[in-house]
Amino acid sequence: MRVLRRLVSVPLVLGLTVLLWTTLPLWLLVAAAASPFLPGRWRAPRLLWMVVVYLTMEAVLLAILLGLWLASGCGRRLRTSYFEGIHYDLVQGVMAVLFAEARRVLHLEVVSQGSVPDAHPGVPILVCCRHAGPGDSFTLIHTLMAWYSREPRVVLKATLAWDPVIDTLLHRIPARFITPGRGMDLETEIAALATGLDENDAFVIFPEGGNFTQARRSGAIERLERLGLHGMARRAEEMVHVLAPRPGGLLAALDAAPEADVVLVAHTGLDHVVTLRELWRAIPIDKQITMKWWQVPRAEIPADRDARIDWLYGWWERIDDWVEQHRVVADGRPRDDERPGADSPGRS
Repeated sequence: MRVLRRLVSVPLVLGLTVLLWTTLPLWLLVAAAASPFLPGRWRAPRLLWMVVVYLTMEAVLLAILLGLWLASGCGRRLRTSYFEGIHYDLVQGVMAVLFAEARRVLHLEVVSQGSVPDAHPGVPILVCCRHAGPGDSFTLIHTLMAWYSREPRVVLKATLAWDPVIDTLLHRIPARFITPGRGMDLETEIAALATGLDENDAFVIFPEGGNFTQARRSGAIERLERLGLHGMARRAEEMVHVLAPRPGGLLAALDAAPEADVVLVAHTGLDHVVTLRELWRAIPIDKQITMKWWQVPRAEIPADRDARIDWLYGWWERIDDWVEQHRVVADGRPRDDERPGADSPGRS
């Protein structure tokens, strides 16, 4: 499957890149001519430039990845620490370029609040992040690598493997592509990935399992009711900005990495951007993504399974409170009806 996928995706990306560059003057004229008739400030040229940057980086990276494969003895030494380090450097470099262009072209800023993932240096961490808005997983990986010098291990959906660079890179460093609902033992896969974390590793998981939408929120509550978990369903109903967390993956990671602290991450800024149409209408973004970090020492995490689930729900309620305080309305302006939030996990 992987070979077949790459036989399709690699030529497609290279062909699109060549086509885009050879016809770029025409695309620029079309985008410039259309801009006066579109809302926003030069929306079409901005988007076109981001597409050009992305496809060009994909083509260059595919060539670099081929060179690394040859240099490693046709793949025989790719899994050594030396070549893994090179591939992590490539990921960090790609993220740095993309976020620099997003800041320049889309006016997108990322700021951080709270204790950072190096509050406990030399300790591996399990990072649990809220899932909402476009590109939040890329934002999290970028901040972990660029700001905190962590090497992330990521669990991501198998559909992302159709991007040939993501497919190739993440098959050369610790990561897992998963396909929920197709007979895959997700907890076993997650436990395998979380095993053997060292002092600068960060295992990344999104316990909600998908980006927040009202339909998914309702579906998560209904699922808890069907399972007879009525207490959890009532708690999920009180959380209006996050989905009820699915604890299985985190519990598996906690068991596989008994020495790791846990970092909880909330973010807000692009919450209202859910569909491609909303993303198009938001360009230029002119937004600030605010990220909040809480680091929990391992000694403060319960050992009992049920107590850990209750602990996770308590933190997700705290994240929901934080989002309520810091979220912005659809046009990007801060809310003027912020309410005070809790200082400890759970609701009062």
